[in-house]
Amino acid sequence: MGSYDTVIIGAGAAGLFCASLVGQAGLSVLVLDNGKKAGRKILMSGGGRCNFTNMYIEPSAYLSENPHFCKSALARYTQWDFIELVQKHNIAYHEKTLGQLFCDDSAQQIVDLLLTECQKGKVSVRLRSEVTQIEKTDVGFTIFVDGKTITTPSVVIASGGLSMPGLGATPFGYKVAEQFGLSVLPTRAGLVPFTLHKPQLEQLSQLSGVAVPAIVTAKNGTSFKENILFTHRGLSGPAILQISSYWQAGEYVSINLLPSIDLESLLQEKRQEHPNQLLKNTLSRLLPKRFIEIMIENKQLPDVSLTQLSNERITQIATLLQEWQVQPNGTEGYRTAEVTLGGVDTRALSSKTMEATKVKGLYFIGEVVDVTGWLGGYNFQWAWSSAYACAQSLISTPKSTN
Repeated sequence: MGSYDTVIIGAGAAGLFCASLVGQAGLSVLVLDNGKKAGRKILMSGGGRCNFTNMYIEPSAYLSENPHFCKSALARYTQWDFIELVQKHNIAYHEKTLGQLFCDDSAQQIVDLLLTECQKGKVSVRLRSEVTQIEKTDVGFTIFVDGKTITTPSVVIASGGLSMPGLGATPFGYKVAEQFGLSVLPTRAGLVPFTLHKPQLEQLSQLSGVAVPAIVTAKNGTSFKENILFTHRGLSGPAILQISSYWQAGEYVSINLLPSIDLESLLQEKRQEHPNQLLKNTLSRLLPKRFIEIMIENKQLPDVSLTQLSNERITQIATLLQEWQVQPNGTEGYRTAEVTLGGVDTRALSSKTMEATKVKGLYFIGEVVDVTGWLGGYNFQWAWSSAYACAQSLISTPKSTN
């Protein structure tokens, strides 16, 4: 199959972007992917509209055992750089909420942008290609693909994590890292809905499809203010997906179902103004009526008029609804997770180049690395930024082939 200056494994966001930059610098690049289509996860993202970056990218929005690792790459290729590329391709986009940028039309536009940029760089993209082995040689690497071999001085692993196995996700990248002696940190599903224990699920599944603005707080104090969504399996919605990355099995999360009001003061005022009004009627103006009924059925709220409530009881009710304690049973796992937490240990990589410090010519970029962003375009920006850092290193490294 010949030799190339660089072989990139994974035709996703990070792999294609890295390939386009390296190819346009005049190097020969081959991208290999086991799927039928390039950019499969891109096409699924953002409800088919691809939340391609965020206007408020900050290193603090990324989880990693080494929180400083992402800083260099994010600073060298920013959200504004990628936005400029999107504009250059005349892709119309809009801000949804909290700086999240989406295509007006379709996620296909981002895939087309990447493939067009790859074509400019004369990049070869080979799909349905199964890499079975990578061997280190004196001058680089030999890659075994479908019974044939490719030689290259540098290999970039951009094969992603374990999230969404239905789109072809595999542990390939982690196995390569381990093969070459790099540490791989334990992985788990991130940005993923919660499942609930059976009794609570049976109660709350009646609310399936109902969304409520809330502040959700993890045990470690991290909190997010966005909607939560009741589902037939448990809890989802942006605030739940965000907090799932900070949640550990067995922990409770605290949910403020009325984040914009002082409920205790409000109930005391209403007791003065309308003493005979039922508590459930007062609360049903603030929260879904069925939710209040469920809380009464389960004896968590009293079915009484406001005048029957003592100050102490009002405090308890306010605490219940503004510090609602929920202990998830677990998560829906990789099947629906948007990202994978953990992965290739960043301590084994250069933060400036993404190259393995002990294996010359071997690079890891994107989701396969232990860097995970918040929901809202942060993980795409990590793909672009880590790919750029890697590409700059590949471009500046003298090549011996071709």
